Amino acid sequence: MGRSPLILVSPSIEQRGVEFHDLSASLSLRYNDAILQAGGIPVTAPTTTDPAVLAEAVRRTDGVLLTGGDDINPELYEKEPSRKLMKTVEQTPDGGARDLRELLLIAEIFRQKRPVLAICRGHQMLNIAFGGRLLVDIAQQLPGALNHCRLDKPLEPVHEAALTPGSLVSKICNARVLGVNSTHHQAVFEPAEPFAATARSRDGIVEAMELKSECSGWLPFLLSVQFHPERLVARHARYRAIFGQFITACAKPIRQ
Repeated sequence: MGRSPLILVSPSIEQRGVEFHDLSASLSLRYNDAILQAGGIPVTAPTTTDPAVLAEAVRRTDGVLLTGGDDINPELYEKEPSRKLMKTVEQTPDGGARDLRELLLIAEIFRQKRPVLAICRGHQMLNIAFGGRLLVDIAQQLPGALNHCRLDKPLEPVHEAALTPGSLVSKICNARVLGVNSTHHQAVFEPAEPFAATARSRDGIVEAMELKSECSGWLPFLLSVQFHPERLVARHARYRAIFGQFITACAKPIRQ
C-alpha cells in the first residue's frame, strides 16, 4: 500500500481560544474526518504570513484544502463598499492575516502545481486571488435570491444546484443536479479567469468552479464549491466522492 497523502488544511482563527482566551487556530473536525475517511492525512497550515514558510508547507504536502470561515474583507475586491454592505461583514479577528495567508497559499498552490479543493470561503478566496469579485451580501445585492444563509440546517441539502454536463463535479457526483447545504451570505459574483462556473443554483449563484478546459493542465486537480460537502459525507456517496477524487489526485506524483 502506498503512502497516504498529506493534506495541508487552512484553519480559521478564533477570538477566544480554550487556553487563556488567546487567538487560536480553529478547524472543524468534519474536514479532518472527511480527509481521513478518503485516505488522506490532514495537516493544519501554519498561522503565518511568511511566504517562505507557507511555500515550504505546500512543498512538504501533497494537496491543499481551503476551508470555510469568516467573511473576506470586501476591500480586497470592492473599491468602495457601502456602509450598509459593510455592516453585514464578519471579518476574521486576526486583522486580515488569514486573508493574506490564503492568498499566499493560493499563489504557491499554482506555482507548485498542487491539487486543491476549495470550500465556501476558500471558493470565494480562490476567485479573489485571480482578480474576481464577490457579492458582499446576497440579500441586498440580489433581490429575490434564495435564502443561502440556512445556518439552521448545516447538515442538510436545502436547495439544488444544476451541474454542467461533462464537468468534473458532474462526473465525480455522477449527476446533473446536486442538493447542497447553504450557510453563506457572500458569493462569487462571476468566475474570474481562468475559472468556469460548473454549478449554479436557480437564482444564478455560483455553487462550483473549475479550471476552464484550456487551463486544465495548470493543476492536477481543482474543484471549488460554495457548499460544505464535509458536512454531507455521512448522507450520500456523492459527497464522499468529492473527497475521494481529491485524495486520489493528491496521491499521484507531482509533475512540475
